[in-house]
Parts: sequence; structure tokens; C-alpha cells
Amino acid sequence: MQVQASDRLAVALDVPDGKSALALVDRLDGACNWLKVGMELYYAAGNELIDALRARGYRIFLDLKLHDIPNTVAGAVRSVSQTGAELLTVHASGGPAMLEAAAQAASAPGAPRLLAVTVLTSMDAHELNAAGVPGLPSAQVIRLATLAKDSGIDGMVCSPQEVAAVRSATGPEAILVVPGIRPTDYPADDQKRTATAAETIARGASLLVVGRPITRADDPAAAARSILKEIAGAGSPR
Repeated sequence: MQVQASDRLAVALDVPDGKSALALVDRLDGACNWLKVGMELYYAAGNELIDALRARGYRIFLDLKLHDIPNTVAGAVRSVSQTGAELLTVHASGGPAMLEAAAQAASAPGAPRLLAVTVLTSMDAHELNAAGVPGLPSAQVIRLATLAKDSGIDGMVCSPQEVAAVRSATGPEAILVVPGIRPTDYPADDQKRTATAAETIARGASLLVVGRPITRADDPAAAARSILKEIAGAGSPR
């Protein structure tokens, strides 16, 4: 079944409070179907905001990057299941026991589908090596993506630069969510591993996460629609 471009873009609501988030959503004017709520906003506005966004018809990607002992992460997944969020992130570097506990908790009715964060798009080889992981980010991304798949996780978060290799390693069913999307000539900001929307879709991404190129635009709705047009022209969805 053909997937609509509007189902392949999640706008990152990287704002500090619920009032700012709802004001931004108003300016988006329904351009996309997915909204990403990260730690800063969720900790400030909580489930009340999730309820308000869902009441407006949006699908919610809750990006909490859970990383703790297996029992605690499993409990957090069960708690998030009450929000109606459809996607939830955990850190793949939490290890197989944590990932398997999260996957088991997410097998209950109403639970979100889980995405394992591999290597943050803000990290390059220098950052990764400083954290004690030698080699290139791409090698670590594939290692963690394979671990996540083997542990029962539904999908992975990776940068545009690794998405083709992750698709090859994890198969057609994996949900590959990709931040670090930047239009041509847009500054990378704190992102180290970036690409355009068209390039990333062509490499096998399922869902693109875009923040500042949309949310800091003079007209966020127009910026979102420009990226949707690029997605639509990028070929068949994976």
C-alpha cells in the first residue's frame, strides 16, 4: 500500500513548554501527521500535552531515549502505553537484557512500537572515541541496530549516512526513523551526520524527523510542505 508523504514526516516540537508547542502546531496548519515530543517538552508538559495533540488528530512519537536497568525500562514502557503514543525510543546501548525487557513490555495491547537509538546524530568519530567506542560511527550503528533487531525491537533511529546499511542489515520490515535532515544549503547546527530528505528516503528511511528547518522557518507550514514535496518525489517508500 502506498504511504502518503504526510505519514513520513515527524515535526520535532523542540520547545520548552506546552503553550509554545500548541502555538507551533497551530502554525503547522496540519501539514504533517506525526509530531515528535522529546524529553524537554515531555518533562515540562507531560501527558496533558500528549492528550491535546492526539485530540487534534496527530500521531505521537515520544522520544524519551529510555536507558536504565531492564525492570525500570520495562515499567516505563508500560507507563507510556497509557498515553496513546505510537512510537517510543530506548537506547540500544542499554544492552540485550534491557532491550528484551522493553520489547516484552511493549507486547501488551496499546503499547507503542519501540525504536532503538543507535548513535546520536550529534556524534562523530571523535565524540564516539572519547566515549570509549573506537572506530567509525557507522560500525557502531550497525552493531547496535543488529542487537536491537535480535532483541525484538521494532525499529531503529540512525543518521542519514547509515540508513542504507541499517536497512540492509535489518530487512524491509524494520521502522527506520531518521533525524539529521537538512535542506540543501541549510546549516547543520549541532548535527554531525546529515542529508537531505530526498537522499534519506531513497536510502530506505521510513520516517524523517525534522526540527529547526521547519520550526524556525518564517512559515513552518510552508517549510513542512516543501519537505513533503521532496519526500513525495523521492520514490517508493520502504
